[in-house]
Amino acid sequence: YRGKPVAKLPVYERARLGMGFVPQGRWIFPSLTVEENLTVAERAGPWTLERVYDFFPRLAERRTHMGNQISGGEQQMLAIGRALMGNPALLLMDEPLEGLAPIIVDALLLAMQRLIREESLTVVLVEQSARLALEVTERAMVLNRGCIVYSGPSAELLADPKRLANLIVVQ
Repeated sequence: YRGKPVAKLPVYERARLGMGFVPQGRWIFPSLTVEENLTVAERAGPWTLERVYDFFPRLAERRTHMGNQISGGEQQMLAIGRALMGNPALLLMDEPLEGLAPIIVDALLLAMQRLIREESLTVVLVEQSARLALEVTERAMVLNRGCIVYSGPSAELLADPKRLANLIVVQ
C-alpha cells in the first residue's frame, strides 16, 4: 500500500497508513457499548462520532447498547462505522453483506454508494454476490483461482450477464 509491504504489519500500523478494514465476521467487541466500539478506533480527521451517527442513525439510537445486544445488521453498521472512525483513505470490506436480511443489505449498499460517490473514499469490496458488488462499484476485478480474469468497468459486466456468468462459473 503506497509502495510499502503491509501483509505482516499489525492492524494499528495499517490504520496509521490510512487503511480501514471491515472484516467478514464483523469482529465487534461484544463487551463494549456501541459508542465504545466506535471510539476505540478514533483517529483525527473528518469522521467523528457525530458524523458516524449521522451516517448510521440506528447506531445513535443504540449508542449505550453492548455490542452483543444489537442485531447482525447493526453490528455490520458498527463495523463499518468503526473503520470510518480511523479516517481511512482506503476501506477494505470483506463480505460485508453476508448473512444479512435483504432490507439491511439494501441499506448497506446505499451507504457504500455514498462512501464511494459522495465521500470519494476508495473502497475495495470483496463480495460473493457479483451483481450486488457491480451495482455499487465503478471498477471490478474478477479472480479465478488467484488469477485475474477480468479487470475493467463494473457497468460493462452488468450490461453483459452472459459474460459475467462465464467469468464466475466454478471450475
